Amino acid sequence: MIALTLAAMAVLVFASRYLFLEPRLPLELGPKLRRLMGYATPAVLSAVIAPMVLIHQGQLNTDWQNPYLLGAIAAVLIMLISKNTLLSTVLSMLIFVALKFWLFA
Repeated sequence: MIALTLAAMAVLVFASRYLFLEPRLPLELGPKLRRLMGYATPAVLSAVIAPMVLIHQGQLNTDWQNPYLLGAIAAVLIMLISKNTLLSTVLSMLIFVALKFWLFA
């Protein structure tokens, strides 16, 4: 059921972005609706990632010893500082691995 929901959300986001933002299609949106459509991808990503970061073994885990939460916070901070997607991805993955397998093992 979860995989079906995720697949449906992915299809919906892709279809809406393709149909409404493709310049060769005859559909034309106003500037406010185009700006609103820009929030679809971050909203879906947040809906997918938040449960992975905060829920472990069926329970909410907001403890500061949660390596998933610390890795996510590190990814956001690195992205805000560096504004480089590749750098933030690699560094946050290294931080997560260090936390998960060495510090909190």
